[in-house]
Amino acid sequence: MRIAIVGMGNMGSTFANGFINSRFINPNDVLIYTRSQKSFEDSRNVHKLSYRYKLDSDIGTCDIVIIAVKPQDFTMLVDDLKKYVKGEQIIVSVMAGISIDRLKHDLGVEKIVRSMPNLPTQIGRGMTVFTASEELDRKELFIIQNLINTTGKSVYVSEEGKIDAATAISGSGPAYVFYFMESMIQSAIAYGFEPSQAELLVKQTISGALGLYESNSLSTHEWIAKVSSKGGTTEQAINYFNETEVMQKLKEGINKAKTQSELLGKKLW
Repeated sequence: MRIAIVGMGNMGSTFANGFINSRFINPNDVLIYTRSQKSFEDSRNVHKLSYRYKLDSDIGTCDIVIIAVKPQDFTMLVDDLKKYVKGEQIIVSVMAGISIDRLKHDLGVEKIVRSMPNLPTQIGRGMTVFTASEELDRKELFIIQNLINTTGKSVYVSEEGKIDAATAISGSGPAYVFYFMESMIQSAIAYGFEPSQAELLVKQTISGALGLYESNSLSTHEWIAKVSSKGGTTEQAINYFNETEVMQKLKEGINKAKTQSELLGKKLW
C-alpha cells in the first residue's frame, strides 16, 4: 500500500511518523509533498522518506492520499491536485471545515474520509473522530481506522455533522484541560509555592486522576463523590463551582467552539 501525504506540518509529520513507527507502512511507500525545505530538514534524520516539493503524477500511483494542509491553503493547491488524483483512490482530509461534498466536487473523486485529530496524536496518544462517504466499503474503512490508530485512538461516526462536535470536544479539548491546569498552578503560586513546585503539584495530580479514571469503571460523577467527604475541603470547592454554574459555563464555551467550527465550514465553501 502506497500513501501520499500532502503537507508536512504538525499533522502530516505526525501521520508519517505514526505509520512508519508502527511498521504499518514501509517508509519507501510514503511520498511526502511539501513546499517547505524546513520540513525535510526537521524530519530527514527520522525516516528515509521520499520528499517532493511540487505535486506530480506519482500521486496517482498511491492508494491513499492524505491532505494535511491548512483549510485556507486548499484552494491554492486544489487545481493542481485534481490533475493527479484518480477516482479509485481514497482521499483522507484532516482539514477543518472542508466538507465531504466540497472535496468530491473540487477533486472529482468519490471515496472521501474526513477526520478531526487532536494535538496528542504527536505523541501517539491522540483522539481522532472520522467519517466517510458511502462509497467506501467496510474493508477500506478498516484500513483507514488502522492507519489512524497508529497515532492513538479513533471513533467512526456516520453523521458528518459530528465532526464539528468532535472539533469542539476532542479537537479543542486539550486546551480546556490546560486552562484548568493553569488556574490550579496560579492558585498554588499564590499560596507561596515556587512555579516549578506548582507545576509538579498540578501535573502529577492531573496524571494521577486520569490514571485512577482509566484503571476503574467508576464514572467521573462517582469519582467526584469519592474524593468529596461530607463537610470537607473538596466539597466546599465543588459546591462553589455548582453555585456559580462553572460546569454550565464550560458547556456553553464548548458549544461556542462547535458553532465556530460550523461557521468556518460555511465560510470555506
